[in-house]
Parts: sequence; C-alpha cells; structure tokens
Amino acid sequence: MSLTYNSRFSKGCCRTFQGILKIGMYFLPWKTPKVLRGENSSASLPALIQDLGFKKILIVTGPNVKKHGLLDNMLHAMDNAAIDYIIYDGSKPNPTDKNVEAGVRILKENCCDAIIAFGGGSPMDCAKGIAALSVKPGKTIRQLQGLFKVHKKTPPIFAVPTTAGTGSETTIAAVITEESTHHKASINDLCLMPKAAVLDPVLTKGLPPDVTAATGFDALCHAVECYTNSTYNSSLENKFAKNAVKLIHDNLYKAYCNGSDMEARANMQEAAFMAGRAFTRGCVGYVHAIGHTVGGLYGVPHGLAMAVILPHVLRRFGFSVDKKLSDLTRICGITAGKDERPSEAFIRWIEEEKERMNIPSHLDMIEDKDIPQIIEWALKEANPIYPVPKIWGEKEFKAVLKDIKGA
Repeated sequence: MSLTYNSRFSKGCCRTFQGILKIGMYFLPWKTPKVLRGENSSASLPALIQDLGFKKILIVTGPNVKKHGLLDNMLHAMDNAAIDYIIYDGSKPNPTDKNVEAGVRILKENCCDAIIAFGGGSPMDCAKGIAALSVKPGKTIRQLQGLFKVHKKTPPIFAVPTTAGTGSETTIAAVITEESTHHKASINDLCLMPKAAVLDPVLTKGLPPDVTAATGFDALCHAVECYTNSTYNSSLENKFAKNAVKLIHDNLYKAYCNGSDMEARANMQEAAFMAGRAFTRGCVGYVHAIGHTVGGLYGVPHGLAMAVILPHVLRRFGFSVDKKLSDLTRICGITAGKDERPSEAFIRWIEEEKERMNIPSHLDMIEDKDIPQIIEWALKEANPIYPVPKIWGEKEFKAVLKDIKGA
C-alpha cells in the first residue's frame, strides 16, 4: 500500500519506519567536519590538504565566484604549496544531473583525488553529486535519491561556503535537479559529509541584501524543522538547532542591513553550520519537501522558497508544534502579545522579519494544474523518512499549498 495516502495505516507505517530508523541512527558514525574559522581562513585550507596527502584537487564552483575573485586567496596559497588543481565552474543555481555528469568526467580525466566545493549551496550540492556519481558508474541521480544509496568511499570533499544558509558544509545531503523533468532528487549518505569546512566571513561580505536574507531564512528553516521534528535528534542536535535559531534572531537583520558587519557575518556562518549539523541527523520536513518541488518547477531560489513556505506550514501544524515553538520564543526573547500563544508569537516574528527584508508572503506563480505534481513529489520525498510533527496526506498538502499560493 502506498504511503502517500492519508490513512491511519499509512501514518502508522511512517511512524514505524521512523522508529526503526531512529534505533539504527544510534549505531551510525555521526561526525562533525573539522572547521577552519576566521577572516581569510580560506587561505589556510591548502596546508590542511597538503598535510592529508592529496595531490590533485577538483575545485567545484560557479562562474560568479570565480569572476568576483573570491577564489584568489585560496588559489594563491594552493600555488605556494605546489598543489595541483583544476577548476570546474559549471555549477549552476539548482545544479542539474548534466552539471554533475560533466564534473565527473573532469574529475576522472584529471585523476583528481579530492574535491573543494567553493560557493553557495549549489556548488556544494554539485560537488557532492560529483563525488557520489564518480563511485557509482552506470547509476543516475534519481537512482541515488534517498538514504544511504551511495554507500562507498568517495573522493573527500572540503567545503568553503560563500553564503550563510545552506549548511551544506556539514551535511550528508545533496539536492540535484533532473534536467529533463525538473524533478529534484535529494541524495543522503554519510560518505558525502565534508572532511573539513572553512567558515571565512570575508567571503560573505559582498552578498547582496536579498541573498543574505534568503540564505539566512534557509538556515532558520533547517533549525526550526529539525527542532520541531525531534524524533531522530540527540541532545546535540537539539542544542545546535536552538543555538542556531538564537544566532539568526540576533544577527540576520544586522547582516542584511550592513554587509560589512563581520561579527554578524561570522555569527550567521556559525548559525548555518550548526543548523546544517542539526538537520543532518534530525532531518528537515514538509517546508523543504514543498520547496524542492516548487524550486524545480518554477526556478524559485531555494532560500526564498523556504522563507515564504515556513510560516504557512508551521501554522498548519497547529498544536503539534506549540511546545517547541514556545521554547524558541523564550530562547529568542520574543514577547507574545495579549491573548497570543508564544508559538504564534514566533510565527509572527518570522513574518515580521520577512516583511522588513522585502520577502513576499506568497508564491503566486504556482499554477493549479501543477498542484497534483507538487503533492506527489513532496510526499515521495517526505514520507516515510521525515519525522514531521504531524503526518500529512493529500488533503493537508492541498490546504497548505492554497495558503502558500495566496488568493
């Protein structure tokens, strides 16, 4: 019987699956990447790579990163250390299976033994896709979708984020779009967690305010979904998620208003890292499941989709997230209004932050004819793996998509 139907049996199957997976997670070798922190710390990465004995590096990035000179400090240090490298700058926003396949060819043709992912979430995802597909010849990206389907030693990845949001520098996940169908496939495997991450706030200094806002909301969504899921979390994931929400509450608007505020930039990088590490085990939820489908169909930037969708989903979850959101309200020092539940005050804060950072409340490009496809893909991604506070079927997804689309 399909797990996408809204029935007691299917919901019970989801919870049974999640209970079994929770037990299994205790036996998995969860790790946190080694972290290089501080201004201009990207120049320290080549020394680490040299110490680990890697000889030829594939640098996966996007054309804008290269054009704006963000690679320069690291490349200068690579040259000084006599480390051979080749740059693949073909990673596009929402990287596709074709981008990944092109990167695999370059990796193999040049006998690269390690990968540096340099950029935002898209180069990170592309690099992980390259690592996965390089050890799974004959497989497609869609065939690797899901949990632990790579299950092989891959070329190690060193992650250098130039945004503060995706948390990809500390996750086991990669999201790749199938070019022919626009379907987004989420690949999740422990072998895809980066060996080291560089948190260099200087690399985020030039981010435009809109990108700062969208990526910051992506990090917020990771932390909130992970914390409200709770099923798979250990105390470490809960701690990371709560700390991330607090840092975002205190620093996102500062970074949005003043991109040169290095303290706010560094704190947002820490928040993104902690939120990423939290959801690596704790998982995301329906916000991401819907966001991935909408992003694939309409090209909506991922962070923007997260920002718009998050409050709608939280409000539809109702009392199932009341206690957890009340916790976050208290941690952030948000004051509830008269007769306002603390959980609703947290959702209100999200909406107010969106408004003052010029993020829309709805995604009005969603077409009615696409809603069945959105629901199908979202359910396939989420159920039974995501341990959401309340399991939804088609009826609940239709209702929340109506909210997200707006009148």
